[in-house]
Amino acid sequence: MLGLMQDQPLLISSLIEFAERHHGDAEIVSRRVEGDIHRTTWRQVAARSRQVANALEDEQLLFSDRVATLAWNGYRHLELYYGVSGSGRVLHTINPRLHPDQIAWIANHAEDQILCFDLSFLPLVQAVHAKCTTIRKWIALCDADKLPADTGVPNLVSYEAWMGQRSDVYPWPSFDENSASSMCYTSGTTGNPKAALYSHRSTLLHAYAAALPDVMCISARDSVLPVVPMFHVNAWGIPYSAALVGAKVVFPGPALDGKSVYDLIEAEKVTFAAGVPTVWQMLLGHLQANGLKFSSLKRTVIGGSACPPAMIHAFQELYGVDVLHAWGMTEMSPLGTLCTLKNKHLAQSPEQQTAIRMKQGRAIFGVDMKIVDGNGEELPWDGKAYGDLLVKGPWVVKEYFKGEGGNPLDTDAEGRGWFPTGDVATIDADGFLQITDRSKDVIKSGGEWISSIDIENIAVAHPAIAMAACIGVFHPKWDERPIVAVVKKPGGEVSRDELLAFYQGKTAKWQIPDDVVFVEAIPIGATGKILKTKLRELLRDYKLPGV
Repeated sequence: MLGLMQDQPLLISSLIEFAERHHGDAEIVSRRVEGDIHRTTWRQVAARSRQVANALEDEQLLFSDRVATLAWNGYRHLELYYGVSGSGRVLHTINPRLHPDQIAWIANHAEDQILCFDLSFLPLVQAVHAKCTTIRKWIALCDADKLPADTGVPNLVSYEAWMGQRSDVYPWPSFDENSASSMCYTSGTTGNPKAALYSHRSTLLHAYAAALPDVMCISARDSVLPVVPMFHVNAWGIPYSAALVGAKVVFPGPALDGKSVYDLIEAEKVTFAAGVPTVWQMLLGHLQANGLKFSSLKRTVIGGSACPPAMIHAFQELYGVDVLHAWGMTEMSPLGTLCTLKNKHLAQSPEQQTAIRMKQGRAIFGVDMKIVDGNGEELPWDGKAYGDLLVKGPWVVKEYFKGEGGNPLDTDAEGRGWFPTGDVATIDADGFLQITDRSKDVIKSGGEWISSIDIENIAVAHPAIAMAACIGVFHPKWDERPIVAVVKKPGGEVSRDELLAFYQGKTAKWQIPDDVVFVEAIPIGATGKILKTKLRELLRDYKLPGV
């Protein structure tokens, strides 16, 4: 016997309809590429999203045709999020920080039909447009009078000229909720980039989960600043969760320096922000250099890469901002875990609570996880056993677009598919996950594992160190030993021996790096993560002292 409930498909268009109907006057504030501050509302975004849908109809795009973007966080990008997906097409957000050859390969692999871009990426478009064989229209996200002349890009029109004259009356179509809604390619550090193809159903379930009190806890009372880019895993789903609850949204555009982000937080009374450690490092540097405080910011989600304990301490102890440590992947839409305390932890000491907050957190409902050994056997949740992390859930990929990279799932004895994350982790008895390394980055010294993340966190806790990356290097007796490459802060002074002495008492003696390498910069990838493959290339001629 089936339940007698209405059969309403979970579609992205329902989010913008809800935001328009119930939170129509909530503000959407954007710092534009032009430098000015633009203000609109959920009601106006909804109307203009329907204009986008009508423009796509006039282009005769078919159901599931791909529309690409090369754009910063802003209201026009938000309109494309809803106008493209809501009308049954697939929004393809491309990371503009990738190499031009990668961007052209990705656009061709996705078979993009239209590409919309911010004018700051015009040189990039000029470099790749001739190689993009499927794109038939290029749209600059600007007013008609801001469109440059003689760009050399064929069929280039301004966004406002393209969609501005269309009707804002458009009945959102109803279709299978499992239809594709958007896609995002991995950065392709090994082999070709691979695309996660999200569905309407997976996106809405993820939006619900992200807004939960033990996750981002977003509500209509919040002013939300997604610093995490909309071209990177849908800004962690915030554009969808914000519509779901009717929150005010503040978009930073291209200005991600510490001063610009701080000024926007203060001017728009931002209560919640989300971003990667590299951006928050610039923000904290601006605050500390100028003796500033926050007047409204209450909490921030930090993810993308492991958050240094010193950063969590600075936000919470110096500025009263609650840090929510998170972990996820492009293949997970992206949220997998988020760190909030349980009721039983509230009576613990501040030191005990801080030890918990340093972890990546507990699984969000909708995600299951386990750690396994080299034979695929599940390991205990005791906070000590290290294993390869596997996940499954309704917003976790089952395969990549066009089968790129083969079938990634591991099938267990019960026939269930688990996605291998490539991370090495522990899980404690309360279900708190702690990522100890990427499986390809873990250092095995004398048969024992050393966490490169732990080594890096200790280094950046030193007041003279701005950034650190730990890698393993060959050792004739121990197979591998850790070294740490560091970038000093401006004016920061520390010697090799002083930094190695800083490790004393903070980790086991055998885990202390054998050497310190001072570098001008550490290579960073398109999503803000350290590229250890490139770091190894830079240090390929390095040899341990005395070896």
